[in-house]
Amino acid sequence: MNLLVLGRGKTGSLVAEVAAERKHHVRSVDSKENADGAALTREKLRDINVVIDFTTPHSVVSNIEACLRARVNMVVGTTGWYSEVDRLRKMVAEHDAGFVYGANFSLGVNVFLEAARAAASALRHDYSGQIFERHHVHKKDAPSGTAIAIRRVIREASGGNELEITSFREGEVVGLHEVVFESNLDRIYLCHDAKSRRGFAEGAVRAAEWLAGRRGFYEFKDVWSEL
Repeated sequence: MNLLVLGRGKTGSLVAEVAAERKHHVRSVDSKENADGAALTREKLRDINVVIDFTTPHSVVSNIEACLRARVNMVVGTTGWYSEVDRLRKMVAEHDAGFVYGANFSLGVNVFLEAARAAASALRHDYSGQIFERHHVHKKDAPSGTAIAIRRVIREASGGNELEITSFREGEVVGLHEVVFESNLDRIYLCHDAKSRRGFAEGAVRAAEWLAGRRGFYEFKDVWSEL
């Protein structure tokens, strides 16, 4: 496939590397090259099968809009824009495009989400719960999109319990998420500790492969098991 990667940060660069290893034709652009959407015109996207976005909350929505207007499928790993989900879902349908987004494209994190969903039943049995997340000092949003996804999964599975999220920004931590359920009798810990960003990158590229030729609006947590 012909892939365009938006963002040359640590994760975006790794996405481009993984995509090339998987024999795709890859082009990547940074924010300067894409100023005012210069890299996302219909003409420049003509031969692109899927655009993969790992940019910033500030620029991601305009990137999505430009790609959808050009009817190009898109995988979005950037977080911090989810207040726009309903509007952009309608835009995907209007432009007959394919779209996958996710707070975290690591397969391990999505297994962790399923574990959190199962463990959420503890909140129906006199347990309290809390979510902790740690990331590198360069991460711009807090709490993380993954922590928010964990909270949503637990809320849905437990009948409305809204857990507090505590965020830490320190050093070069790739991503550490913990869920703690506690009662007077015992304590339950769930933890996912990312060793590198490669898991995020591989998941994003595999999502792009899955999306090729498809139409519709998807969340990665609902499709990862099909990859």
